[in-house]
Amino acid sequence: MTRVKRGVIKNKRRKNILSQTKGYRFGRSTKEAQAKEAIMHAGAYSFAHRRDKKGDARKLWEIRINAGLRTQGMTYSKFMGALKAKNIIVDRKILSTFAKDHPEVFTRIIAQVK
Repeated sequence: MTRVKRGVIKNKRRKNILSQTKGYRFGRSTKEAQAKEAIMHAGAYSFAHRRDKKGDARKLWEIRINAGLRTQGMTYSKFMGALKAKNIIVDRKILSTFAKDHPEVFTRIIAQVK
């Protein structure tokens, strides 16, 4: 039987794993077993935090809308309830943009709701 030298696939896999952990500290960037575990954890965290990021954005929108409303003597919850009652369909992202960048448009929306 002829001799078969192994290692091409294994080296390729190792190189791929270690390239993914570039910038990690200590053994996580140099040792294959620790690097694999670090990649698994990083993937789990990134999946969870992609969802969290959406919630954080929504919280920021709500804060901006509320800040704009308080200057007009209204609260966030009353405003959102009145929007729904009047069937004005504008999402929070757009409302926060108006409150932050275009206060005159935001004031007109508040006037329609009151």
